[in-house]
Parts: sequence; C-alpha cells; structure tokens
Amino acid sequence: MKAVTKIFWIGAVMLLMTGCGNSNEESAPDASQESPATETTEKDSSETKDNTSKDEGEEADMEKENEVTPEEAVTTDPDSTSADADNPEEDALAPYTSEQIEYARVWLQLGPNQDIDGLYVERISADTPLNPDDETSGVYPEDVIQLAGSRLVDGSVTYSGNGDGTINVYNVPLRWDGEYPAGEEFYTEIIDNTELVPIDVGKDEAVIRLIQLLKEQP
Repeated sequence: MKAVTKIFWIGAVMLLMTGCGNSNEESAPDASQESPATETTEKDSSETKDNTSKDEGEEADMEKENEVTPEEAVTTDPDSTSADADNPEEDALAPYTSEQIEYARVWLQLGPNQDIDGLYVERISADTPLNPDDETSGVYPEDVIQLAGSRLVDGSVTYSGNGDGTINVYNVPLRWDGEYPAGEEFYTEIIDNTELVPIDVGKDEAVIRLIQLLKEQP
C-alpha cells in the first residue's frame, strides 16, 4: 500500500513539472518575431527619413530656381538703366547714320553760319585739284567732304574724317578769288597746313536740326 502511494505521488509531481515546463514554453516570446510596436517604430522612422529627404530635395530645387545667373545679373543691373538715362543723346540720334551725325556735328562746331536753310554735302575724291580753275593747283591727297550752305555767305568746311572723333580741316574756300596761276607752292602750303580738330558731341537738338537740313550734292 505504501508502495502504491509513493508511486502515485511521484507521478503527480512529474505531471506538475511537465505542465509547468509547457506553460513556460508557451509564455516565452518568439525572438524571431517582432512586436507590433517595433514594426510601427521602424515604419515611422523610415517615413520620417523619406520625408526629410524629400523636403531637402525641394529646398535644393527652390534654391536653384532662385539662383541669379551672371546673364540675369547683367540684365537686371540697375546701373544699366541709369547709364541709358545718362545718355539720352544716343537714343535721340539712333535713327540717323554715323555720317549724318558727323556732318551735323562738324558744321555745328566749324560752320561759319548756323542760320542756314540747307546743309549741302559734296564728296571729293583723292587726286582732285584743290582749285579746278588753276592748272598749277595741287590735288587732295585723300578723299574729303565739303559742307556748305545754300548761299555763298554761309561759307564752307572742307575736311577728311579720321574715324576717332577728329578731322583734318583743309583751309580752302568755297569759291576761289585771286590771280591765277597761283603756283604749286601756294597749294602745297595749304595741304601741308591741314589742321587736326577734335569734334565736340554737341547738343542732340542742334545736331538733329542740322541733320534735317542735309542735302547730298549730285
């Protein structure tokens, strides 16, 4: 009887131990499976990184769009606008050719009479005699321009342009008076004594007035 009782208790103890072991195994968390909280944290972290990267990319694009290129800097430079405002004459004379502006400026500075009703332009080729009525006359060593009014009293200006704002002025009259032949030395002296004259810009209103009076000689 004691032996049966002993065996019964031993079996009961083993049954209890087996039950406890199974209970511990069921309650132990599986290390290979992540909890929902961990999955949520990692997902939030990934979304935060993606959003941060996207925001940084958008900021970089905005900075690139707002970046001023050298060409835009030149175009929007306020000094360029002020420079145009400081040179209204260039805008006023834009419709006219450089030759027309030159003729008007030369007459404005050197013309004997400014009260004229016409400014006549005659082109004289090199090797043309200074005085066609004198067989001893020397010839122009270069092409020249002769400006004159419509009347003899208006006078004339005979010159060649240097293309740098200066002209060579020949001291010849519009009409020759005196005794001829004057001799070669007389004309050689005129040619050798041409005067280098810098031409002023002048006021645009006066220049335009004279341009409107220009008439080309045939």
